[in-house]
Amino acid sequence: MSSKAQPDVTIRTATAEDGPACGQICYDAFSTINAAHGFPCDFPGPEAGIKVLSMMFSTPGFYCVVAESNGRIIGSNILVEQTVIQGVGPITIDPKSQNLGVGRRLMQVVMDRANQNGAAGVRLVQAAFHNRSLSLYVSLGFDIREPLSCLQGRTRERSTPGCVVRPAQPADEAACNALSRRVHGFDRGAELARAIQQGTARVVERGSRVTGYTTNLGFFGHSTAETNVDMQSLLASAEAFAGPGILVPSRNSALMRWCLANGLHVVQPMTLMSTGLYNDPAGAWLPSIVF
Repeated sequence: MSSKAQPDVTIRTATAEDGPACGQICYDAFSTINAAHGFPCDFPGPEAGIKVLSMMFSTPGFYCVVAESNGRIIGSNILVEQTVIQGVGPITIDPKSQNLGVGRRLMQVVMDRANQNGAAGVRLVQAAFHNRSLSLYVSLGFDIREPLSCLQGRTRERSTPGCVVRPAQPADEAACNALSRRVHGFDRGAELARAIQQGTARVVERGSRVTGYTTNLGFFGHSTAETNVDMQSLLASAEAFAGPGILVPSRNSALMRWCLANGLHVVQPMTLMSTGLYNDPAGAWLPSIVF
Protein backbone atom coordinates (compact mmCIF):
# COMPACT_ATOMS: atom_id res chain seq x y z
CA MET A 1 0.00 0.00 0.00
CA SER A 2 2.94 2.36 0.64
CA SER A 3 6.66 2.47 0.12
CA LYS A 4 7.17 4.52 3.30
CA ALA A 5 8.82 2.87 6.29
CA GLN A 6 6.27 1.73 8.83
CA PRO A 7 6.49 3.45 12.23
CA ASP A 8 6.87 1.64 15.54
CA VAL A 9 3.17 1.22 16.31
CA THR A 10 1.51 -0.41 19.31
CA ILE A 11 -2.13 -1.50 19.25
CA ARG A 12 -3.92 -1.62 22.61
CA THR A 13 -7.45 -1.72 23.99
CA ALA A 14 -9.03 1.71 24.20
CA THR A 15 -10.16 3.28 27.46
CA ALA A 16 -12.82 5.89 28.11
CA GLU A 17 -10.05 8.43 28.63
CA ASP A 18 -8.94 7.97 24.99
CA GLY A 19 -12.25 9.34 23.70
CA PRO A 20 -11.27 13.01 23.31
CA ALA A 21 -7.98 12.31 21.49
CA CYS A 22 -9.52 9.68 19.21
CA GLY A 23 -12.61 11.78 18.57
CA GLN A 24 -10.46 14.69 17.43
CA ILE A 25 -8.51 12.37 15.12
CA CYS A 26 -11.79 10.96 13.80
CA TYR A 27 -13.00 14.44 12.87
CA ASP A 28 -9.63 15.45 11.40
CA ALA A 29 -9.42 12.29 9.28
CA PHE A 30 -12.95 12.53 7.85
CA SER A 31 -12.81 16.28 7.28
CA THR A 32 -9.48 15.98 5.45
CA ILE A 33 -10.38 13.11 3.11
CA ASN A 34 -13.92 14.35 2.43
CA ALA A 35 -12.74 17.87 1.67
CA ALA A 36 -10.12 16.50 -0.71
CA HIS A 37 -12.93 14.88 -2.72
CA GLY A 38 -15.42 17.74 -2.45
CA PHE A 39 -17.79 16.16 0.09
CA PRO A 40 -18.97 17.50 3.47
CA CYS A 41 -17.49 15.99 6.62
CA ASP A 42 -19.48 13.21 8.29
CA PHE A 43 -19.20 15.13 11.58
CA PRO A 44 -20.20 18.80 11.96
CA GLY A 45 -17.24 19.45 14.28
CA PRO A 46 -14.68 17.82 16.60
CA GLU A 47 -17.22 17.73 19.44
CA ALA A 48 -19.43 15.32 17.48
CA GLY A 49 -16.54 12.95 16.82
CA ILE A 50 -15.53 13.07 20.47
CA LYS A 51 -19.11 12.37 21.58
CA VAL A 52 -19.51 9.34 19.31
CA LEU A 53 -16.18 7.71 20.11
CA SER A 54 -16.43 8.45 23.84
CA MET A 55 -19.80 6.69 23.85
CA MET A 56 -18.44 3.67 21.99
CA PHE A 57 -15.32 3.49 24.17
CA SER A 58 -17.45 3.30 27.33
CA THR A 59 -20.36 1.08 26.20
CA PRO A 60 -20.47 -2.73 26.54
CA GLY A 61 -20.66 -4.54 23.20
CA PHE A 62 -18.04 -2.34 21.52
CA TYR A 63 -14.48 -3.66 21.23
CA CYS A 64 -12.33 -0.56 20.77
CA VAL A 65 -8.61 -0.34 20.05
CA VAL A 66 -6.17 2.51 19.55
CA ALA A 67 -2.84 2.74 17.73
CA GLU A 68 0.05 4.54 19.42
CA SER A 69 3.42 5.64 18.09
CA ASN A 70 6.07 7.08 20.42
CA GLY A 71 3.46 7.39 23.15
CA ARG A 72 1.05 9.37 20.94
CA ILE A 73 -2.36 8.12 19.80
CA ILE A 74 -2.51 8.11 16.00
CA GLY A 75 -5.69 6.16 15.25
CA SER A 76 -8.48 3.91 16.43
CA ASN A 77 -10.91 1.23 15.31
CA ILE A 78 -14.08 -0.32 16.69
CA LEU A 79 -15.82 -3.69 16.38
CA VAL A 80 -19.52 -3.80 17.25
CA GLU A 81 -19.98 -7.21 18.85
CA GLN A 82 -23.68 -7.14 19.66
CA THR A 83 -24.91 -9.77 17.21
CA VAL A 84 -23.76 -12.80 15.22
CA ILE A 85 -22.93 -10.41 12.36
CA GLN A 86 -20.42 -7.87 13.65
CA GLY A 87 -19.67 -4.40 12.32
CA VAL A 88 -16.45 -2.40 11.92
CA GLY A 89 -16.03 1.32 12.30
CA PRO A 90 -15.38 4.06 12.42
CA ILE A 91 -11.71 3.41 11.71
CA THR A 92 -9.69 6.62 11.53
CA ILE A 93 -6.00 7.51 11.31
CA ASP A 94 -4.35 10.84 12.07
CA PRO A 95 -3.89 12.50 8.66
CA LYS A 96 -0.17 12.95 9.46
CA SER A 97 0.18 9.18 10.00
CA GLN A 98 -1.80 7.80 7.06
CA ASN A 99 -0.43 5.55 4.28
CA LEU A 100 1.99 3.90 6.71
CA GLY A 101 0.13 0.61 7.24
CA VAL A 102 -1.54 1.64 10.51
CA GLY A 103 -5.05 1.12 9.13
CA ARG A 104 -4.23 -2.42 8.02
CA ARG A 105 -2.96 -3.28 11.50
CA LEU A 106 -6.05 -1.82 13.16
CA MET A 107 -8.28 -3.76 10.79
CA GLN A 108 -6.42 -7.02 11.36
CA VAL A 109 -6.79 -6.69 15.13
CA VAL A 110 -10.58 -6.32 15.01
CA MET A 111 -10.92 -9.06 12.38
CA ASP A 112 -8.93 -11.41 14.63
CA ARG A 113 -11.26 -10.45 17.47
CA ALA A 114 -14.33 -11.22 15.34
CA ASN A 115 -12.87 -14.65 14.51
CA GLN A 116 -12.29 -15.29 18.21
CA ASN A 117 -15.90 -14.32 18.88
CA GLY A 118 -17.07 -16.89 16.32
CA ALA A 119 -18.82 -14.18 14.31
CA ALA A 120 -20.73 -15.52 11.31
CA GLY A 121 -19.74 -12.42 9.34
CA VAL A 122 -18.24 -8.95 9.52
CA ARG A 123 -19.55 -5.86 7.73
CA LEU A 124 -18.60 -2.24 7.21
CA VAL A 125 -19.62 0.79 5.18
CA GLN A 126 -16.98 2.83 3.35
CA ALA A 127 -17.00 6.09 1.40
CA ALA A 128 -17.21 5.05 -2.25
CA PHE A 129 -14.94 7.90 -3.35
CA HIS A 130 -12.11 6.74 -1.05
CA ASN A 131 -10.04 4.47 -3.30
CA ARG A 132 -7.44 3.62 -0.68
CA SER A 133 -9.90 2.32 1.89
CA LEU A 134 -11.73 0.32 -0.80
CA SER A 135 -8.43 -1.26 -1.84
CA LEU A 136 -7.52 -2.03 1.77
CA TYR A 137 -10.82 -3.73 2.58
CA VAL A 138 -10.87 -5.80 -0.62
CA SER A 139 -7.29 -6.94 0.06
CA LEU A 140 -8.37 -8.02 3.56
CA GLY A 141 -11.09 -10.25 2.14
CA PHE A 142 -14.16 -8.00 2.13
CA ASP A 143 -16.62 -8.33 -0.74
CA ILE A 144 -18.64 -5.46 -2.19
CA ARG A 145 -22.28 -6.19 -1.39
CA GLU A 146 -24.34 -3.08 -2.01
CA PRO A 147 -23.87 0.45 -3.35
CA LEU A 148 -25.49 2.95 -0.99
CA SER A 149 -26.65 6.54 -1.33
CA CYS A 150 -26.52 8.79 1.72
CA LEU A 151 -29.66 10.96 1.50
CA GLN A 152 -30.64 14.01 3.51
CA GLY A 153 -33.68 16.29 3.67
CA ARG A 154 -37.33 16.11 4.73
CA THR A 155 -39.95 14.26 2.69
CA ARG A 156 -42.83 16.19 1.19
CA GLU A 157 -45.20 13.35 1.99
CA ARG A 158 -45.75 13.28 5.75
CA SER A 159 -47.72 10.02 6.02
CA THR A 160 -48.68 6.89 4.09
CA PRO A 161 -52.31 5.73 3.80
CA GLY A 162 -52.91 2.51 5.71
CA CYS A 163 -49.71 2.81 7.77
CA VAL A 164 -49.39 4.01 11.35
CA VAL A 165 -45.99 5.02 12.70
CA ARG A 166 -45.47 5.29 16.46
CA PRO A 167 -42.66 5.14 19.03
CA ALA A 168 -41.42 1.61 19.63
CA GLN A 169 -42.10 0.02 23.00
CA PRO A 170 -40.38 -2.92 24.76
CA ALA A 171 -43.43 -5.03 23.88
CA ASP A 172 -42.55 -4.56 20.18
CA GLU A 173 -39.12 -6.16 20.45
CA ALA A 174 -40.23 -9.70 19.65
CA ALA A 175 -42.10 -8.67 16.50
CA CYS A 176 -39.25 -6.42 15.33
CA ASN A 177 -36.61 -9.08 15.90
CA ALA A 178 -38.73 -11.69 14.10
CA LEU A 179 -39.06 -9.28 11.16
CA SER A 180 -35.29 -8.75 11.07
CA ARG A 181 -34.72 -12.51 11.01
CA ARG A 182 -37.14 -12.87 8.09
CA VAL A 183 -35.50 -10.08 6.10
CA HIS A 184 -31.81 -10.54 7.02
CA GLY A 185 -31.48 -13.96 8.64
CA PHE A 186 -30.48 -12.52 12.03
CA ASP A 187 -31.73 -9.92 14.48
CA ARG A 188 -30.12 -6.88 16.07
CA GLY A 189 -31.95 -7.11 19.37
CA ALA A 190 -29.35 -5.37 21.52
CA GLU A 191 -29.31 -2.28 19.29
CA LEU A 192 -33.10 -2.24 19.13
CA ALA A 193 -33.48 -2.52 22.91
CA ARG A 194 -31.03 0.35 23.47
CA ALA A 195 -32.81 2.51 20.86
CA ILE A 196 -36.18 1.87 22.52
CA GLN A 197 -34.70 2.87 25.86
CA GLN A 198 -33.23 6.03 24.34
CA GLY A 199 -36.51 6.90 22.64
CA THR A 200 -35.24 6.94 19.02
CA ALA A 201 -36.87 3.69 17.80
CA ARG A 202 -40.13 3.66 15.83
CA VAL A 203 -42.37 0.98 14.37
CA VAL A 204 -44.83 1.05 11.49
CA GLU A 205 -48.05 -0.95 11.64
CA ARG A 206 -50.44 -2.04 8.92
CA GLY A 207 -53.61 -3.75 10.09
CA SER A 208 -52.38 -3.65 13.72
CA ARG A 209 -49.31 -5.71 12.73
CA VAL A 210 -45.72 -4.49 12.95
CA THR A 211 -44.38 -4.36 9.39
CA GLY A 212 -41.26 -2.26 9.91
CA TYR A 213 -39.04 -0.60 12.46
CA THR A 214 -36.11 1.77 12.77
CA THR A 215 -33.63 2.24 15.60
CA ASN A 216 -33.06 5.81 14.37
CA LEU A 217 -33.48 7.45 10.99
CA GLY A 218 -29.91 8.64 10.49
CA PHE A 219 -26.29 7.67 10.00
CA PHE A 220 -26.01 5.44 13.07
CA GLY A 221 -29.44 3.83 12.90
CA HIS A 222 -30.71 0.89 10.86
CA SER A 223 -34.21 0.22 9.53
CA THR A 224 -35.99 -2.95 8.37
CA ALA A 225 -39.41 -3.33 6.75
CA GLU A 226 -41.48 -5.83 4.81
CA THR A 227 -42.01 -3.55 1.80
CA ASN A 228 -40.99 -0.21 0.35
CA VAL A 229 -44.37 1.20 1.40
CA ASP A 230 -43.60 0.41 5.03
CA MET A 231 -40.14 1.98 4.72
CA GLN A 232 -41.61 5.06 3.03
CA SER A 233 -44.01 5.51 5.93
CA LEU A 234 -41.11 5.48 8.37
CA LEU A 235 -39.20 8.03 6.30
CA ALA A 236 -42.27 10.25 5.92
CA SER A 237 -42.75 10.32 9.70
CA ALA A 238 -39.34 11.88 10.38
CA GLU A 239 -38.98 15.60 10.96
CA ALA A 240 -35.24 15.27 10.26
CA PHE A 241 -32.61 12.60 9.61
CA ALA A 242 -29.80 12.43 12.16
CA GLY A 243 -26.24 13.28 11.11
CA PRO A 244 -25.32 13.21 7.41
CA GLY A 245 -28.52 11.31 6.62
CA ILE A 246 -29.96 7.88 5.85
CA LEU A 247 -28.24 5.14 3.83
CA VAL A 248 -30.50 3.86 1.04
CA PRO A 249 -29.49 0.82 -1.05
CA SER A 250 -28.98 2.41 -4.47
CA ARG A 251 -30.24 -0.66 -6.34
CA ASN A 252 -33.66 -0.27 -4.72
CA SER A 253 -34.67 1.97 -7.59
CA ALA A 254 -38.29 2.32 -6.53
CA LEU A 255 -37.35 3.56 -3.05
CA MET A 256 -34.62 5.82 -4.45
CA ARG A 257 -37.06 7.40 -6.92
CA TRP A 258 -39.63 7.93 -4.17
CA CYS A 259 -36.99 9.62 -1.99
CA LEU A 260 -35.82 11.91 -4.79
CA ALA A 261 -39.38 12.76 -5.83
CA ASN A 262 -40.04 13.70 -2.22
CA GLY A 263 -37.25 16.25 -2.14
CA LEU A 264 -34.41 14.27 -0.57
CA HIS A 265 -30.95 14.84 -2.04
CA VAL A 266 -27.85 12.69 -2.33
CA VAL A 267 -25.01 13.68 0.02
CA GLN A 268 -22.45 11.07 -0.99
CA PRO A 269 -22.10 7.53 -2.40
CA MET A 270 -21.07 4.73 -0.03
CA THR A 271 -20.48 0.99 -0.21
CA LEU A 272 -21.58 -1.87 2.05
CA MET A 273 -18.90 -4.58 2.28
CA SER A 274 -18.75 -7.89 4.13
CA THR A 275 -16.85 -11.03 4.91
CA GLY A 276 -18.46 -14.32 5.89
CA LEU A 277 -22.21 -14.87 5.95
CA TYR A 278 -24.28 -12.55 3.79
CA ASN A 279 -27.91 -13.06 2.81
CA ASP A 280 -29.52 -10.80 0.23
CA PRO A 281 -32.22 -9.04 2.30
CA ALA A 282 -35.78 -10.21 1.61
CA GLY A 283 -37.45 -6.86 2.19
CA ALA A 284 -36.78 -3.13 2.42
CA TRP A 285 -33.86 -2.04 4.57
CA LEU A 286 -31.47 0.78 5.45
CA PRO A 287 -28.10 -0.11 7.02
CA SER A 288 -26.36 2.04 9.60
CA ILE A 289 -22.89 3.44 8.96
CA VAL A 290 -21.53 0.48 10.95
CA PHE A 291 -23.61 -1.99 8.88
